[in-house]
Amino acid sequence: MYHHIKRITILLLGVTALFSCKKKFDDYYARPTSLEPPVYQQLQSKGKFKSFLAVIDKAGYKETLNAAGYWTVFAPNDSAFQAYFNANSTSVEKMDSAKARAMVQFLLVYNAFQKDRIDDYQSSAGWVPDQSFRRRTAYYSGFYDDTMQNGQVVKTIQSNRNGSATPYVANDNNNKYIPYFTDIYFNSRGLTAVDYNYFYPNSQYAGFNIAEAKVVTRDMVAENGVIHEIDRVITPLPSIEEYLRSRPEYSEFRKLFEKYLVSFMASSDATNRYKLLTGDNKQVYVKVYNASLAFSPNNENYLKLQDNDGQQSSWTMFVPKNDVLLDYENRVLLEYYKSFDNTPTSIILDFLNAHMWQTPVWPTKFSSTMNFLGEEARFNSQTDIFDRRILSNGMFYGASKVQEANVFSSVYSRAYLDPKFSIMTRLLNTDLKFVITYPASKFTLFMMPDAVLRAAGYDFNTNSNLYTYTPPGGGALQSGEAIRQNLLRILNTSVIPGDFQDLSGEGIAEAYNNEYIKWKNNQVISSGTQDNNQVVRVDSTRITSNGKVYYLNGLLTFTTRNVGTHIVALGGTSTASDFYYFSQFLVGSSLYTAATGEINGMTAGTNYTVYIPNNTAIMQAVKDGVLPGNTTTGIPKFTSLTGTEKEQVNAFILYHILNKKSLIPNGKESGAFETLLKNPSGEVLPITVISLPGSMQITDMNNRKSNVIVPKSNNLSNRTIIHLVDNYLKYSY
Repeated sequence: MYHHIKRITILLLGVTALFSCKKKFDDYYARPTSLEPPVYQQLQSKGKFKSFLAVIDKAGYKETLNAAGYWTVFAPNDSAFQAYFNANSTSVEKMDSAKARAMVQFLLVYNAFQKDRIDDYQSSAGWVPDQSFRRRTAYYSGFYDDTMQNGQVVKTIQSNRNGSATPYVANDNNNKYIPYFTDIYFNSRGLTAVDYNYFYPNSQYAGFNIAEAKVVTRDMVAENGVIHEIDRVITPLPSIEEYLRSRPEYSEFRKLFEKYLVSFMASSDATNRYKLLTGDNKQVYVKVYNASLAFSPNNENYLKLQDNDGQQSSWTMFVPKNDVLLDYENRVLLEYYKSFDNTPTSIILDFLNAHMWQTPVWPTKFSSTMNFLGEEARFNSQTDIFDRRILSNGMFYGASKVQEANVFSSVYSRAYLDPKFSIMTRLLNTDLKFVITYPASKFTLFMMPDAVLRAAGYDFNTNSNLYTYTPPGGGALQSGEAIRQNLLRILNTSVIPGDFQDLSGEGIAEAYNNEYIKWKNNQVISSGTQDNNQVVRVDSTRITSNGKVYYLNGLLTFTTRNVGTHIVALGGTSTASDFYYFSQFLVGSSLYTAATGEINGMTAGTNYTVYIPNNTAIMQAVKDGVLPGNTTTGIPKFTSLTGTEKEQVNAFILYHILNKKSLIPNGKESGAFETLLKNPSGEVLPITVISLPGSMQITDMNNRKSNVIVPKSNNLSNRTIIHLVDNYLKYSY
């Protein structure tokens, strides 16, 4: 009996202790009395969210908003719902659960943000103040039916990444974003109510707006989040792709994506998920956009370089309506093609990318926001835009004109858009494309047709990805970097900075590679055509936005002869040529190699200017003892020179060659320049050149002047210009 009573006593003591511990546990872990009620109860207590609560109930989100969590809720008040019901002839009772669920999910933002924090960007490195105008919602589109290029309708899911390498990441729902606009964000961006009302003309900008709604009461704190009361019902926004799909006036623009730059990729992950949700075994495809596009219009995630980077940026697309686009296609893009089926994909890509921005383009920032091609939005926000919207993944502008991209309007376009210039276009793309498409710079471009290049022996092998050359007169096929460099030299000689309109007269111009071309009576002369006695004439011309294009019947080739060969040719065989005495001194010097025409001290690939004193000036140099010969008569001595005389001749020649520069009398460049002559200490000896349009004067180290004799100057050589001058240049050691 004693033992039984003892056991009961111990049991009672244990129970007492247990209840005592539970009381302490509950007291410690109980919900604090100061904590605000959860979202659902908060909405109930306010008495003005009855319709929203009914939609929440129908959506099945009562428990979610009545339990733990961390949400920002944009809650339309009853007045907002009444206006919505009236405008759409509906009610909560008429609304199905799917529509209710979509509405509620789109008004739920992950994590709780009060007004002073919602415009801060949650970067991977921490909060970045005043950088955000969007937040990820709980809503996503999911599976839908789409049509492949062959007409087959398939079950589809949108890509949730850009490009085709990894277009779909499983377990990423591609959640939509909701836009909001705060005074702090607008001030930091230099934006005003004008930028807001451009999209929402029937709404009032209040410094805190959610899409077209105004925040009436902000920062209502709940146990599981923050509530912001809004004065309008906001329904899920479409993505750029979804909006395009719904608007027939943009069907021609959309067709360029759908037919040429979209593919459907079977996805086992998406298929398994679809089966789990529906029990259906249908194959699910991911709709994938070409990786070379600025972005995938169905991707809601922005770049996803960081998890939340969609908070602080979005896409933008300008879309021309059908009639405008068709006209532009026929006039410009398809001028040389029957259809886009025959057009290089790069042309379609460039056209679409010209209308795509990887950043928001605010209405007041058209001229300062660059698209994927690095060009500003070339639209008048008041007269060219008839449809303007902020969608779930970006801004959308329906336009009554196209974006005039540089690649389609500049001198470059004449090669790019014409299949007869495919080799030239390939060369331009690797060397000069971004130079000659710049609209603020003027250029003159001489065209290089494939047929003319091939007739000259040049071609491109798409299998080996190499440029080739076969001598027209017969010989082995050559390929490699040397051939590419030769073609680039011809190309660079065919690009003239500046805009001259008339080749019917006579003149000379500096090419992009600092070599020169000349023209006379609509015939164009390069150093190579000059050597080959080839006549290259102008067949036709075309004006573009940044210059003039000339269609020729030949190539502006370069010479392979060395400079000495041209000097000797200019000198001829007698004093009938004013270049004769100088050329004879060159031939007799130890600088010259007769077999090759090389001049010692000149390096292949370098630009030079040679100033050749005329015969009278040479005779004066002889009289002055600067060159060997009869100091009384001035008759030069070219042969049987002593060692001292050879040094005298060599130094004279080198001091008349300007190093690393090819100058003509055009007024573009003047100053002190180095020659090829160095003193015994190795210091370069200079001359001073004053260039004016139509005249040029050279001053030597002794302040002696010499003038270019223009009618007999501007002679083309190998990266070199040869001038005749009326006085010799005297150096001093």
